[in-house]
Amino acid sequence: MANIILLAVCLLAGIGLRKTGRFPAPTPAALNGFIIHISLPALAIRHIHGMQLDASLALTAAMAWLLFAGAWVLFASAGRAFNLDRGTIGALILVAGLGNTSFVGLPMIEAYFGKEYLGIGIIADQLGSFMVLSTLGILVASVYSSGSVTPRQMARKVLLFPPFQALLFALLLRPLPFPDWGATMLDKLGSTLTPLALFSVGFQLQFGGITSILKPLSAGLAYKLLLGPALICLLYVALLGATGTIIQVTVFEAAMAPMITAGIIAIDHRLHPQLVGMLVGIGIPLSFATLYVWHLFLTGLP
Repeated sequence: MANIILLAVCLLAGIGLRKTGRFPAPTPAALNGFIIHISLPALAIRHIHGMQLDASLALTAAMAWLLFAGAWVLFASAGRAFNLDRGTIGALILVAGLGNTSFVGLPMIEAYFGKEYLGIGIIADQLGSFMVLSTLGILVASVYSSGSVTPRQMARKVLLFPPFQALLFALLLRPLPFPDWGATMLDKLGSTLTPLALFSVGFQLQFGGITSILKPLSAGLAYKLLLGPALICLLYVALLGATGTIIQVTVFEAAMAPMITAGIIAIDHRLHPQLVGMLVGIGIPLSFATLYVWHLFLTGLP
């Protein structure tokens, strides 16, 4: 509950302080820079370093990759069919294709399924959402923001993306234990991600002109909260025959609200900031209702 309240407080603080004029207009750019270069790398090193890898959780790790691939196919095709601009398409793929599997996802798993299933959420987040963001996510942001990117430029963008570098660094350090002070430092730096990200999104959130983006906004939220997790459920349960609580939690994670950090990356690449802000700002509170329905449905499965 405390995490959910923090989400609301930081989002509202960003909205309120923008209106007061107490913070300069470039504030989000500075906050986003800190998140990308400090907060995200700290989280990657801290969690991936000590993660216990288990082949039985392959479907959980694959979920975010499949969800993102589905968003890419869907919104790239819709963009061509409806003549959407590249910024809108990129924003929808990036933000509606990735879920908030950590800060919202983990408390929701604990509330609905119990603490013993938090490990599933961590796998879904670190081997799924975070790795997708650090690779395919930055690739999509680069392609749809610049229009034409060579393979060399794409590789350079991914390799020089600080969270991706941190991910590789964490994997290299896995044989070495972290000292207590090192783990504490990484925890504290990583804990800045959510409040700063929500504040940044709130600062840029403007409800004026919402009618002009109502269609892409509705499509993005419908995919992230309903269609995307439904496809994962269909694939895993109906086609692959997977059952049990681990699969239920995996689909539940697929139904999380749009990923805050993906929104920061999209805004940093100037991919329709207004749409991004709406997807995150409306998607998070709306997901509280849809997740309740998903839980009822999933726990009714065999």
